[in-house]
Amino acid sequence: MSITRSLDRYFHITERKSTITQELRGGAATFFAMSYIVVLNPLILSGMDGAGNQLGLGRVAAATAFVAGVLSILMGVWAKHPFALATGLGVNAFVAITVATNPNLTWPDMMGLIVLAGLAMMVLVLTGFRTAVFKAVPESLKAAIVAGFGLFIALIGFVNAGFVRRIPDEAGTTVPVGLGVGGQLLGWPVLVFIVGLILTSILMARQVKGAILYGILASTVLANILEWAFNIGPSMDAEGNANPVGWSLVVPGFDAWSAPDLSLIGQFSLFGAFEHLGFTAATLLAFVILLSIFFDAMGVTVGLAHQAGNVNPDGTIPNLDRVLLVDAVGAAAGGASSISSNQIFVESGTGIGEGARTGLSSVLTGFLFLCAMFLTPLVSLVPFEAVAPALVIVGFLMVQQLTRVDFTDIGVAIPAFLTVVLMPFTYSIANGLGAGFVAFAVIRLFQGRGKEVHPLMWVVAAAFVVFFGMGVINGWME
Repeated sequence: MSITRSLDRYFHITERKSTITQELRGGAATFFAMSYIVVLNPLILSGMDGAGNQLGLGRVAAATAFVAGVLSILMGVWAKHPFALATGLGVNAFVAITVATNPNLTWPDMMGLIVLAGLAMMVLVLTGFRTAVFKAVPESLKAAIVAGFGLFIALIGFVNAGFVRRIPDEAGTTVPVGLGVGGQLLGWPVLVFIVGLILTSILMARQVKGAILYGILASTVLANILEWAFNIGPSMDAEGNANPVGWSLVVPGFDAWSAPDLSLIGQFSLFGAFEHLGFTAATLLAFVILLSIFFDAMGVTVGLAHQAGNVNPDGTIPNLDRVLLVDAVGAAAGGASSISSNQIFVESGTGIGEGARTGLSSVLTGFLFLCAMFLTPLVSLVPFEAVAPALVIVGFLMVQQLTRVDFTDIGVAIPAFLTVVLMPFTYSIANGLGAGFVAFAVIRLFQGRGKEVHPLMWVVAAAFVVFFGMGVINGWME
């Protein structure tokens, strides 16, 4: 039997109406869309802990690429879905802020809490609880999750490309965001985004296979030419000086080569936070992390599975328990490697938009991440402005799921609406899910239709009430 046939049978490529070429193209597109995390994660986790220690940029970069590679390959080979994993931006920012503002907390202490949250998540998956929660969500809310997810990643694309920006507080306006700089589109990086978006849209409209990947590659070439010609530089230099027309996350160009240093793996303290913070404070921190990774994964998985068409006629997702278990392992592995929780990445939608439907694409994405440990100069060639158009296009594709929401039923339409708008408005998948779940349970109760709410939905809604009220609870604990 040929290798091609073996791959087809194992990954169900033909069955999912794909081809090996599509899968490889999709895997490459996903990697390009995610590669910025190798550069960005070290910057987010660059601060000192309570003991004055730093993780080190090079060590975090190497571990970020290594863990992302291993987990993405595991997802592809075992769960067989086109979902790639890497360090989650929401959790790593929370980790960095928590460590920076708590003089009693060290990096190993904080990473130990992430490991505990990941282990707890694994228990929830193995007992069937996490899978049961997925099945308890009404179809209209699932469709809203997909659409909200689409708007969220489109907003990420617009913001990180500099097309949409936060208006400074000193501007004296209540409007939170605006177009470009002071209402004007300025700078070469924004031009790269616009050209990429127009080009990708045209290729999509003409049904060119590989449209998204071609758009990324063309935008990357343009970005490197412009950086070479005009020496644009970053949006924030090493001294903290702002350059509003600079590259947002990655300045395109070759970096100096260095051998990967994986010495951070295993550098965590499982119960150190309990010793330094006390049982209550440490437990609350672990609970916040647990809720975030639990429900972020729900939104991402539902959204990507529907986009890929990998949903059974009864609404279930094939191998869902395996998908969730790999995601839970990712949380623990990220903490154990001192790079924060790893999770399924929204940018996987870029590869799906290119036609990826099976785990073979994730295997290639993972392989490219492993290569990135040794080829960081190539990773740094791709600025975020070059991949942002792909996120916007994928967001458009996912918003089409709104047609599946039953807007004639107010009891589910309003929760669906809250889910859709709060994901991008609060920059959080978990917040959108929470608002939708709580609203669904409460409205159904006062409609006299509380029995239509699955018991697990009541449990989840109650958990989100606690999640949203965490500030009040912390105040009571002080």
